[in-house]
Amino acid sequence: MPQPCVLITGASRGIGAAVARLVASQGRPVVINYSSNQSAAESLTADIRNAGGDATAIQADLRSEQDILRLFDTALKTYGRIGGLVNNAGITGGFSRVESVHRDNIDDMLRVNVTGMILCCREAVKHMSLRHGGTGGAIVNISSLAARTGGANEWVHYAASKGAVNSFTIGLAREVADEGIRVNAVAPGLIETDLHASAGRPDRLQQMAPSVPMKRAGSADEVAAGVAWLLSDAASYTTGTILEIGGGR
Repeated sequence: MPQPCVLITGASRGIGAAVARLVASQGRPVVINYSSNQSAAESLTADIRNAGGDATAIQADLRSEQDILRLFDTALKTYGRIGGLVNNAGITGGFSRVESVHRDNIDDMLRVNVTGMILCCREAVKHMSLRHGGTGGAIVNISSLAARTGGANEWVHYAASKGAVNSFTIGLAREVADEGIRVNAVAPGLIETDLHASAGRPDRLQQMAPSVPMKRAGSADEVAAGVAWLLSDAASYTTGTILEIGGGR
Protein backbone atom coordinates (compact mmCIF):
# COMPACT_ATOMS: atom_id res chain seq x y z
CA MET A 1 0.00 0.00 0.00
CA PRO A 2 1.40 3.47 -0.91
CA GLN A 3 2.58 5.76 1.87
CA PRO A 4 -0.13 8.21 2.98
CA CYS A 5 0.78 11.82 2.31
CA VAL A 6 1.41 14.63 4.77
CA LEU A 7 -0.54 17.78 3.92
CA ILE A 8 1.21 20.99 4.98
CA THR A 9 -0.64 24.28 4.75
CA GLY A 10 1.27 27.47 3.96
CA ALA A 11 4.24 25.37 2.91
CA SER A 12 5.83 27.44 0.16
CA ARG A 13 8.28 29.16 2.51
CA GLY A 14 9.58 29.43 6.07
CA ILE A 15 8.70 26.75 8.61
CA GLY A 16 6.23 25.05 6.25
CA ALA A 17 8.86 24.62 3.55
CA ALA A 18 11.37 23.28 6.08
CA VAL A 19 8.81 20.74 7.29
CA ALA A 20 8.07 19.68 3.71
CA ARG A 21 11.74 19.13 2.92
CA LEU A 22 12.38 17.13 6.09
CA VAL A 23 9.27 14.95 5.88
CA ALA A 24 9.91 14.25 2.19
CA SER A 25 13.51 13.28 2.98
CA GLN A 26 12.10 10.71 5.40
CA GLY A 27 10.25 9.04 2.54
CA ARG A 28 6.75 10.43 2.99
CA PRO A 29 4.88 12.14 0.13
CA VAL A 30 4.06 15.78 0.90
CA VAL A 31 1.33 18.11 -0.28
CA ILE A 32 2.63 21.67 -0.40
CA ASN A 33 -0.31 23.99 0.03
CA TYR A 34 0.11 27.65 -0.89
CA SER A 35 -2.22 30.61 -1.15
CA SER A 36 -0.57 32.96 -3.67
CA ASN A 37 3.17 32.27 -4.00
CA GLN A 38 2.96 29.75 -6.84
CA SER A 39 6.56 30.16 -7.97
CA ALA A 40 7.95 29.41 -4.50
CA ALA A 41 5.67 26.37 -4.11
CA GLU A 42 6.62 24.97 -7.52
CA SER A 43 10.33 25.60 -6.88
CA LEU A 44 10.11 23.74 -3.56
CA THR A 45 8.22 20.90 -5.21
CA ALA A 46 10.89 20.62 -7.89
CA ASP A 47 13.68 20.63 -5.29
CA ILE A 48 12.05 17.79 -3.36
CA ARG A 49 11.48 15.74 -6.49
CA ASN A 50 15.05 16.32 -7.67
CA ALA A 51 16.24 15.00 -4.31
CA GLY A 52 14.21 11.83 -4.82
CA GLY A 53 11.15 12.78 -2.80
CA ASP A 54 7.48 12.95 -3.73
CA ALA A 55 5.74 16.33 -3.58
CA THR A 56 2.69 18.01 -5.10
CA ALA A 57 1.81 21.71 -4.85
CA ILE A 58 -1.88 22.60 -4.45
CA GLN A 59 -3.21 26.15 -4.31
CA ALA A 60 -5.90 26.90 -1.72
CA ASP A 61 -6.72 29.98 0.34
CA LEU A 62 -7.67 28.90 3.86
CA ARG A 63 -10.04 31.84 4.11
CA SER A 64 -12.33 29.86 1.79
CA GLU A 65 -14.11 26.71 2.94
CA GLN A 66 -14.54 25.67 -0.70
CA ASP A 67 -10.79 25.99 -1.25
CA ILE A 68 -10.15 23.81 1.81
CA LEU A 69 -12.55 21.15 0.53
CA ARG A 70 -10.84 21.23 -2.88
CA LEU A 71 -7.41 21.00 -1.22
CA PHE A 72 -8.31 17.80 0.62
CA ASP A 73 -10.16 16.34 -2.34
CA THR A 74 -7.17 16.92 -4.65
CA ALA A 75 -4.73 15.51 -2.09
CA LEU A 76 -6.84 12.36 -1.72
CA LYS A 77 -7.19 11.94 -5.49
CA THR A 78 -3.42 12.31 -5.84
CA TYR A 79 -2.23 10.08 -2.99
CA GLY A 80 -5.22 8.03 -1.86
CA ARG A 81 -4.68 8.64 1.86
CA ILE A 82 -3.70 11.49 4.15
CA GLY A 83 -1.70 10.32 7.14
CA GLY A 84 -0.57 13.67 8.49
CA LEU A 85 -1.73 17.28 8.58
CA VAL A 86 0.44 20.24 9.54
CA ASN A 87 -1.56 23.42 10.03
CA ASN A 88 1.23 25.88 9.36
CA ALA A 89 -0.53 28.65 7.41
CA GLY A 90 -0.90 31.81 9.45
CA ILE A 91 -0.75 35.59 9.34
CA THR A 92 0.09 38.10 12.08
CA GLY A 93 -2.43 40.82 11.36
CA GLY A 94 0.46 43.29 11.52
CA PHE A 95 2.22 44.94 14.44
CA SER A 96 -0.11 47.10 16.48
CA ARG A 97 -1.04 47.96 20.03
CA VAL A 98 -4.59 46.94 20.84
CA GLU A 99 -5.99 50.48 20.75
CA SER A 100 -4.84 50.81 17.12
CA VAL A 101 -5.80 47.43 15.71
CA HIS A 102 -8.33 47.38 12.87
CA ARG A 103 -11.39 45.15 12.77
CA ASP A 104 -10.71 44.01 9.20
CA ASN A 105 -7.19 42.87 10.15
CA ILE A 106 -8.53 40.90 13.13
CA ASP A 107 -11.23 39.24 11.05
CA ASP A 108 -8.81 38.28 8.27
CA MET A 109 -6.25 36.90 10.72
CA LEU A 110 -8.83 34.80 12.56
CA ARG A 111 -10.18 33.39 9.29
CA VAL A 112 -6.72 32.00 8.49
CA ASN A 113 -5.22 31.24 11.92
CA VAL A 114 -8.30 29.85 13.65
CA THR A 115 -11.26 29.14 11.35
CA GLY A 116 -9.11 27.78 8.50
CA MET A 117 -7.12 25.63 10.91
CA ILE A 118 -10.28 24.19 12.48
CA LEU A 119 -11.81 23.42 9.08
CA CYS A 120 -8.63 21.65 7.96
CA CYS A 121 -8.70 19.58 11.15
CA ARG A 122 -12.36 18.78 10.51
CA GLU A 123 -11.60 17.41 7.07
CA ALA A 124 -8.57 15.48 8.35
CA VAL A 125 -10.58 13.86 11.14
CA LYS A 126 -13.35 12.86 8.72
CA HIS A 127 -10.72 11.06 6.63
CA MET A 128 -8.35 9.70 9.31
CA SER A 129 -10.64 8.69 12.17
CA LEU A 130 -11.20 4.97 12.82
CA ARG A 131 -14.74 6.00 13.67
CA HIS A 132 -15.23 7.04 10.05
CA GLY A 133 -13.43 4.06 8.53
CA GLY A 134 -10.01 5.72 8.35
CA THR A 135 -6.65 4.30 9.36
CA GLY A 136 -5.52 7.00 11.79
CA GLY A 137 -2.94 9.74 11.51
CA ALA A 138 -1.33 12.72 13.20
CA ILE A 139 -2.12 16.42 13.23
CA VAL A 140 0.39 19.10 14.20
CA ASN A 141 -0.82 22.68 14.58
CA ILE A 142 1.72 25.49 14.46
CA SER A 143 1.14 27.81 17.41
CA SER A 144 3.52 30.41 18.84
CA LEU A 145 5.22 31.26 22.12
CA ALA A 146 3.20 34.48 21.84
CA ALA A 147 0.21 32.46 23.09
CA ARG A 148 2.01 32.26 26.45
CA THR A 149 3.92 35.56 26.48
CA GLY A 150 0.96 37.61 25.24
CA GLY A 151 2.61 39.69 22.53
CA ALA A 152 2.20 42.97 24.42
CA ASN A 153 2.97 46.14 22.43
CA GLU A 154 3.33 44.11 19.23
CA TRP A 155 0.52 41.69 18.42
CA VAL A 156 -1.78 40.76 21.28
CA HIS A 157 -4.41 39.96 18.64
CA TYR A 158 -2.06 37.44 16.98
CA ALA A 159 -1.15 35.96 20.37
CA ALA A 160 -4.85 35.49 21.10
CA SER A 161 -5.31 33.58 17.86
CA LYS A 162 -2.47 31.24 18.82
CA GLY A 163 -4.00 30.81 22.27
CA ALA A 164 -7.07 29.55 20.42
CA VAL A 165 -4.85 27.13 18.49
CA ASN A 166 -3.51 25.72 21.76
CA SER A 167 -6.95 25.29 23.29
CA PHE A 168 -8.32 23.65 20.16
CA THR A 169 -5.33 21.33 19.97
CA ILE A 170 -5.89 20.05 23.50
CA GLY A 171 -9.63 19.64 23.04
CA LEU A 172 -9.42 17.88 19.69
CA ALA A 173 -6.65 15.60 20.97
CA ARG A 174 -8.90 14.37 23.75
CA GLU A 175 -11.87 14.06 21.41
CA VAL A 176 -10.14 11.75 18.93
CA ALA A 177 -7.52 10.07 21.15
CA ASP A 178 -9.22 6.67 20.85
CA GLU A 179 -9.90 7.06 17.13
CA GLY A 180 -6.31 6.61 15.93
CA ILE A 181 -5.49 10.32 15.66
CA ARG A 182 -2.86 12.17 17.66
CA VAL A 183 -3.13 15.97 17.81
CA ASN A 184 -0.29 18.18 19.02
CA ALA A 185 1.03 21.69 18.52
CA VAL A 186 4.46 23.21 18.12
CA ALA A 187 4.95 26.70 19.53
CA PRO A 188 8.00 28.35 17.95
CA GLY A 189 9.68 31.33 19.54
CA LEU A 190 11.88 33.80 17.68
CA ILE A 191 12.61 32.04 14.37
CA GLU A 192 14.57 33.17 11.30
CA THR A 193 11.81 33.48 8.70
CA ASP A 194 10.43 36.36 6.64
CA LEU A 195 7.38 36.64 8.94
CA HIS A 196 8.97 39.58 10.76
CA ALA A 197 9.80 41.54 7.61
CA SER A 198 6.40 40.85 6.05
CA ALA A 199 4.75 42.18 9.23
CA GLY A 200 6.82 45.37 8.95
CA ARG A 201 9.72 44.71 11.35
CA PRO A 202 12.70 43.36 9.36
CA ASP A 203 15.06 44.13 12.25
CA ARG A 204 12.99 42.32 14.90
CA LEU A 205 15.24 39.25 15.05
CA GLN A 206 18.34 41.30 15.83
CA GLN A 207 16.55 43.42 18.40
CA MET A 208 14.98 40.51 20.28
CA ALA A 209 17.72 37.85 20.14
CA PRO A 210 19.44 39.15 23.33
CA SER A 211 16.20 38.52 25.28
CA VAL A 212 16.30 34.80 24.42
CA PRO A 213 18.17 32.72 27.04
CA MET A 214 20.14 31.03 24.25
CA LYS A 215 20.95 34.52 22.85
CA ARG A 216 19.95 33.69 19.28
CA ALA A 217 16.99 33.15 17.02
CA GLY A 218 16.12 29.63 15.99
CA SER A 219 15.96 28.23 12.48
CA ALA A 220 13.02 26.86 10.53
CA ASP A 221 14.88 23.54 10.37
CA GLU A 222 14.97 23.35 14.18
CA VAL A 223 11.20 23.80 14.30
CA ALA A 224 10.70 21.29 11.49
CA ALA A 225 12.56 18.64 13.49
CA GLY A 226 9.99 18.94 16.27
CA VAL A 227 7.09 18.78 13.83
CA ALA A 228 8.51 15.72 12.09
CA TRP A 229 8.95 13.95 15.42
CA LEU A 230 5.33 14.60 16.40
CA LEU A 231 4.20 13.24 13.02
CA SER A 232 6.29 10.10 13.46
CA ASP A 233 5.64 6.80 15.21
CA ALA A 234 8.34 7.79 17.71
CA ALA A 235 5.71 10.10 19.26
CA SER A 236 3.07 7.35 19.37
CA TYR A 237 2.08 8.10 23.00
CA THR A 238 2.16 11.87 22.66
CA THR A 239 -1.08 13.79 22.13
CA GLY A 240 -2.58 17.01 23.41
CA THR A 241 0.91 18.45 23.90
CA ILE A 242 2.17 21.96 23.10
CA LEU A 243 5.86 21.57 22.26
CA GLU A 244 7.70 24.87 22.75
CA ILE A 245 10.75 25.44 20.55
CA GLY A 246 11.99 28.82 21.65
CA GLY A 247 15.50 28.69 23.07
CA GLY A 248 14.24 28.81 26.66
CA ARG A 249 12.23 32.00 26.27
